[in-house]
Amino acid sequence: MRIDLGKDDEPEIGLIALIDCIFFLLMFFMVATSFKQQDTKKREKDIPITLPTSSATLVKAEAALQQPLVLTIDAQGVVYIDKARLTLQALHDRLRDEAAKNPARPIRLDGDRRTPYQHIVHVLDLCQFEGLTQVSLHTRP
Repeated sequence: MRIDLGKDDEPEIGLIALIDCIFFLLMFFMVATSFKQQDTKKREKDIPITLPTSSATLVKAEAALQQPLVLTIDAQGVVYIDKARLTLQALHDRLRDEAAKNPARPIRLDGDRRTPYQHIVHVLDLCQFEGLTQVSLHTRP
């Protein structure tokens, strides 16, 4: 025996819900892509170094008062001051000028952990030759 339930309606696809889902996915991918581009642009402006780790750090009170001259050495041994690439002669001249202005100015070396030790020793020798003896090595905790 068959029960009559009335007129059979054909099933419908809810287009509004489908459009909402597609719009949500579109917005998600647009936002995710824009964050990735900003991150890439930021990395292009920075000097690509990875600081070595250290378990302890010391900061002298007098050294914290003066702004140190930051020397950055990348993995290939190229030296930068304020994100400007320097040749060894330009570095030597800059250190000579800094020592003439203030021989007690602190120097901070930011060296990539893959930098050959010889490049760091060479920069340390240049600092010592010019009389800049307050040199510190920057690490990350």
